[in-house]
Amino acid sequence: MSEDATWPFAVPLHLDPALPTPLYHQMYLAIRAQIRSGDIPPGATLPGELHLAKIFNISRITVKRALSELSDDGLLDRQRGRGTTVTSALPTPVVKGAFNNLVESLTLMGLETEIELLFSDRVAADQAQAEKLELDIGAEVQKVIRRRKLQDEPFSYLVNHIPADIAAYWSREDLASTSLLHLLEQAGARPVDADQWIMAVAAEVDVAAALDIDVGTPVLKVERVMRDGDGRPVQLIDSHYRSDRFQYHVTTRDRRPLTDD
Repeated sequence: MSEDATWPFAVPLHLDPALPTPLYHQMYLAIRAQIRSGDIPPGATLPGELHLAKIFNISRITVKRALSELSDDGLLDRQRGRGTTVTSALPTPVVKGAFNNLVESLTLMGLETEIELLFSDRVAADQAQAEKLELDIGAEVQKVIRRRKLQDEPFSYLVNHIPADIAAYWSREDLASTSLLHLLEQAGARPVDADQWIMAVAAEVDVAAALDIDVGTPVLKVERVMRDGDGRPVQLIDSHYRSDRFQYHVTTRDRRPLTDD
């Protein structure tokens, strides 16, 4: 943070350029958290873009993008000549994830949301599960079903299958309170990459009940195979997200000109 400028609210913001998360998104997350906590109260006016750029030692373009996303979410009201103020009503929160840094985005989501354990037991892997986890058909895996909530409202229904030797490192109590990414890391199976398949599907009965939506409502389904540093599959997860509570963000970088096709 610049020495000749200060953040005018109770809790300072901290941006870390060493993180893979873009600085604009770090700023977005930090200001959003302060607004929701009340540290930045409704009606408060934020410093101007140039002042914010000096405060956090970032470019004005970076500041502008963070403020624009907060405005798009309904948290800020931006008026030319009047500045940027915090809105009085908080909109329904939307969790945002990113493809360009999947694991970190999932970690951020784990910090922002609440876990509810719905089911946990050892089962035999069927053919599809065994193929994706590179196990024998019938091999023992732990099936874990969890729901995530944001401000006491459900937004995701998660069905996990983990090889039994990895799952032996944690308890049911751990599953009820801790991100699986953290548990996998503690078990020596830290995920470093993933394959994933994304599709829109109609919510089936169990998904609809967990997400508090009607059967047949469109939801975003993400099937993901997570691998450790040795390339071993350590987790198969089928995630269903409420489309009104979750967005995936994609940043595309290519030195070649982009085309419309």
